[in-house]
Amino acid sequence: MATVYVTVPRADAPSIARRLVDERLAACVNALPCRSTYRWEGEVVEDEESILLAKTTDDRVHALVDRIEAIHPYDVPCIERFDEDEILPAFGEWIEAETADEG
Repeated sequence: MATVYVTVPRADAPSIARRLVDERLAACVNALPCRSTYRWEGEVVEDEESILLAKTTDDRVHALVDRIEAIHPYDVPCIERFDEDEILPAFGEWIEAETADEG
């Protein structure tokens, strides 16, 4: 199992999260508000963003990342993978079921 950490503009968070779950790339996506401070093109920028935590399987993580890159509005999106060394077995089974291809 893996959790993919993504920062997105707040206005885009609901639609991106919904799309990832609708497309069965993530079983669940949590959205948390955050304020990001970073350097971009030589200037320090501060933005109101959302953190998305997308829960998926090892088999689906690359497709999830590819999809996020395709729909993300930033030129260089923050996308990081957190591997799950320990997970409640029932939660892991749920993630497997919710990210399985239909059919």
